[in-house]
Amino acid sequence: MKKFFIAFALLKILVALAALAMMVSCADKGPKVLVLYYSQTGTTQAVAEEFCRQLGADIEKFDVTEPYDGSYQETIMRGQQEMSSGILPEIVPIKADLKKYDTIFLGFPIWYGQPCLPLQSLIKSVDLSGKEIVPFCTFGSGGLVEATNALTEALPESYIMNGYGVRSARVSAAPEEINRFLISNQYKEGEVTPYDFFPEQHECSEEEAEIFRQATSDYMMPLGTAAYVSSRAIDGGTEYQFTTLENTTIYVNLIGGNAEFTRVDR
Repeated sequence: MKKFFIAFALLKILVALAALAMMVSCADKGPKVLVLYYSQTGTTQAVAEEFCRQLGADIEKFDVTEPYDGSYQETIMRGQQEMSSGILPEIVPIKADLKKYDTIFLGFPIWYGQPCLPLQSLIKSVDLSGKEIVPFCTFGSGGLVEATNALTEALPESYIMNGYGVRSARVSAAPEEINRFLISNQYKEGEVTPYDFFPEQHECSEEEAEIFRQATSDYMMPLGTAAYVSSRAIDGGTEYQFTTLENTTIYVNLIGGNAEFTRVDR
């Protein structure tokens, strides 16, 4: 009888060890995620750290060997010179072993309507083939669509996924938006109510045109004149999709009587 109990106890231990091994094996098969980003002013870094916090992912900032540390005007001049000459800045080698990761959240600011030059250098210097790339960017007015298209063209052997973008002026809204983005795209567990698609646009009423003017009047550059619009309900308010006479698409949130534009697609 004593031998029976000893054998039974050993059997229970072996079953427990097998279950533990299976759990570890399943965990090993889960996607490994890296948040890899460039940030000049700290804005993109704040967004990257929020992605890292919500995903529980690894994170690394990449940089250039000669940082853009001059004045705003000096940075603009340097960037314009580099773009016109076609010379990209040299990148400091990253520390992460990209072979370990299945999914890379790739963060960067938008410069002159395009992904920043350091990002363009990075994708030329590392192998991202076979990786699922989730772009996220910060910008003054817009650039997510253009950046996603540029990455799709530059990385034909990678899988470019839906991305997230936020204006630098409203980066405080990023945590809540990132939560919805991650859940909606199944990178994080949770439930959110899906937003409806925008219906067909119609000519702007005077009231809708005034919402557009309120949202864009304090921006440093003119954003055009609203001509057509559609709207949908979002958390806490309404989102408008305006098309201007200049053929740009501008998104505006109206929440609690406060109208602010969230991005421009050109």
